[in-house]
Amino acid sequence: MVSRWLRALYDWVMEKAAHPHAQGWLALFCFVEASFFPIPPHPLLGLMCLAEPKKAIRFGVIATLASVAGGLLGYAIGWGLWDSVGRQLVGLLGMTESFPTAACYLREFDFEAILIAGATPVPFKLLTIASGFVGMNLVTFVLASIVGRGMIFFTVGVLFRVFGAPIKTFIEKYLGLVTIAFVALVVGGIIVLTQVGSGGEDPADKCAGATYESLGLGG
Repeated sequence: MVSRWLRALYDWVMEKAAHPHAQGWLALFCFVEASFFPIPPHPLLGLMCLAEPKKAIRFGVIATLASVAGGLLGYAIGWGLWDSVGRQLVGLLGMTESFPTAACYLREFDFEAILIAGATPVPFKLLTIASGFVGMNLVTFVLASIVGRGMIFFTVGVLFRVFGAPIKTFIEKYLGLVTIAFVALVVGGIIVLTQVGSGGEDPADKCAGATYESLGLGG
């Protein structure tokens, strides 16, 4: 049932690549994906770059700025709407267990956490909501988001421009696996954050055992 719903939602998003207002749809999906939408905008961005490669840079700029703006919405949810909206949203997105760990790493590593999460398939919304909750410096959050999101969106544009249709075919055929990989990379991203913060050493990791109670989130 979930996979069928995911496929239908993905197909609906992909239809927007041929829409007369495709750039507006791209901006919208990048905005909402950074705070609560489950489908990543990268395939849509790729299709648009494939159709009009000369506009790849423009599309990358639109995606980056819209995603950072959406990240600010996620930040606001974590900062001022955790009890009324944030907790329920995190649960609906299936991030209940990973949220305390993400929040802990944000407290520990700040800029690096957002930069790495923004430039990898780690769900950006997880970090934006957690950033607001821990009260991360807003300027630091925005700068790291611009760099991280810019890196991944421009990379997607380049890949589609160089490799073309096979990338789209792969995503469509293996959507379920791609989605599972995204979830798995949450764990991988957290491991990377540990290495960045520890200089490659293996100290006792207090974030590995982070809980809602230890972060003052309640049960």
